[in-house]
Parts: sequence; structure tokens; C-alpha cells
Amino acid sequence: MGISALRIKLLMAIMIHLDVQDQKVDAVSLHVVPNRLQFFEYESVTFYCEGVDYCEVLHKFKGKIKSCSKTNKMTPTGSSCSIQAVYADNSGEYWYELEGGRRSNIINLSVTAGPVILESPAVPVLMEETVTLSCRNKTHSSNFKAEFYKNRRSIHKTSTGNMTIQRVSKSDEGHYKCSISGAGESPDSWLNITESQNKKSKSNPDEEACHFSSAATRIISTILVSALLVVVGLYHICKACCKREADTVDAGKATPAAHSSEEKQEPAEQCLQQVPSNP
Repeated sequence: MGISALRIKLLMAIMIHLDVQDQKVDAVSLHVVPNRLQFFEYESVTFYCEGVDYCEVLHKFKGKIKSCSKTNKMTPTGSSCSIQAVYADNSGEYWYELEGGRRSNIINLSVTAGPVILESPAVPVLMEETVTLSCRNKTHSSNFKAEFYKNRRSIHKTSTGNMTIQRVSKSDEGHYKCSISGAGESPDSWLNITESQNKKSKSNPDEEACHFSSAATRIISTILVSALLVVVGLYHICKACCKREADTVDAGKATPAAHSSEEKQEPAEQCLQQVPSNP
């Protein structure tokens, strides 16, 4: 009974471990806080690696790749890397890599010494959602006229500094920037629109095949572990049965010997009883 309980616990532990590993692989991503692509100089930024115990964020700028490792620290859901004050040479691509060469998503930051930035999401926006782009003045927070551009074409003018796009679609993807009258214009950033995870898995055969391969690996691993546990269990059961059989044989051998001894003693006792006693 103890062996069976141990086998079940071991099997459950292995299955849970495999499932957690698969979830981690599927959930890896890089996030930035604040969630935007453009920053003024001297602002702070933090990168969070989700879905892994530890990561090393890499930065590519003007063809050179270096590591953001000075302020790495662990978080409840992964690890993070912070830059306390960004400068123009902190612009560029940021990502992290896993074993096997798999990369996270890439975040392309723009750091400007100018007076205007465009606040747009750093992570992809899901289709059918609403997104708001904000034109931000370094010196004034309100009461200015802003103009928004998509792929260098003027698309919206406002006195609030904000532009909202309802129910975004792939046609809303593009390079966006903004300008503030009398102040200047921001760098441009790419607005990324993506399908929901369910739709993506249905429409992307490669990703669907990857998920299938991962699921097949878990199933095969579980079957192999189960078979191993069954073999171990059968070994212990067979060992116990052989021991019981050996004990039975030994007991069977001992019993006839005892009977024959009693049978030998019984005629002797009868003979002694028939011998007449001396007067």
C-alpha cells in the first residue's frame, strides 16, 4: 500500500513539473514600465522578464550589443533590470534570450533630448481593443494643440493632447508621431497590433505545431514515467510473492516431518504399553 501511494505521488509530481515548465515556456515575455516606447532624458525605466526565474536583458544600439546587468534583481514572477536615468544612447532594441536561442519580444525604445514625446504602448495591442496615444510636452502638461501623424501623414488634431483609436485592427498598425505647436515634434514609434492568443494559435500553423509538439512531449514523458513506475511496482510485488511462496514451501516441508515423527513415536508408545510389568 505504501509503495502504491509513493508511485502515485511521484507520478503527480513529475506531471506537475512538466506542466509548469511548459507554462513557463509559453508565458515568457519582456515588459517595460512605464508602458511606452518614448522617454525624455533622465527618466527612469525598468524591464521585467516574465515567465523565467532570471534573465539577462540585452540592448542593441548602433550595431553594438551589451547587457543591462548593473541593477538586475529577482521579482515574484521573474527578474527585472532598471536604468535610473536614460540618455540618447539608451535608445534601441531590448530583449532577452533563453536556452536554445529562443528570444523574447523586442522593445524598441526612443530616448530624446527634445521637448516632445509620443506615449504609445510598448507591448502589442490586441485587436478589437481601444488604445489611446498621448502627445506629451516636457515643460507643459496641458493647454496645447497637438497634431498626430501616421506614416508621416496628418491624421488627427486635438487640444487635449490625446488621440483614441476604437476597436483597433491590423490597418491601424504603422509609425506614429506627434507635434505640439510652438514646441516641436516627437520621434516616431511603431504601433503593433496583434490578434488574440486563441486566434493566433488557429491561424499560425508553426505556433500550433509548436504547442502540439510540447503537448506530445509531455504525454510521452508521462507514459514513460508511468511505465517505469509500473515495472518498479511489479518488481516489488513479484519479490513479495516469491517470499510468500518460499515461506509456504518451507512450512510444507516442516509439517510432514512433524507428522512422521509423531507416527514413529506412536507405535513405540503402544509397544511399551503392551509389555507386562514385573510383579
